[in-house]
Amino acid sequence: MRCIKTVVGALITRDGRYLITQRPAKAVLPLLWEFPGGKVEAGESDEAALRRELKELMGIEAVVHEQVLHVHHAYPDYDIDFRVYRCELSASARIAHLRIHDHRWVVEEALDDYDFPSADQKTLDQLLKTPI
Repeated sequence: MRCIKTVVGALITRDGRYLITQRPAKAVLPLLWEFPGGKVEAGESDEAALRRELKELMGIEAVVHEQVLHVHHAYPDYDIDFRVYRCELSASARIAHLRIHDHRWVVEEALDDYDFPSADQKTLDQLLKTPI
């Protein structure tokens, strides 16, 4: 039976721009861009996992709102069950690069200029078809 990893991502917007983060150089899928987030641990809710991941990745607190996208993606060795939630940061939130290489606030039209992992690209494609 194939391994299924449950992963959550944050859709964070500010002034018409989306927050994307760049994976570390030594990570799986190095230096690709993605919506910030990560794996849901056993016994953890999606919302709790997303708050934990955002704190660990960038040192930020977020309010997690409704789920806005859901994508299944098969990588060669495992499947991803990827759920994206609308999240909100305080206006004073400072993004630290704790477990990310970089971050950008990007307008929708420029998202295609960044290389995303396959699962994130599917999410991006859905997002661009039906803007949220």
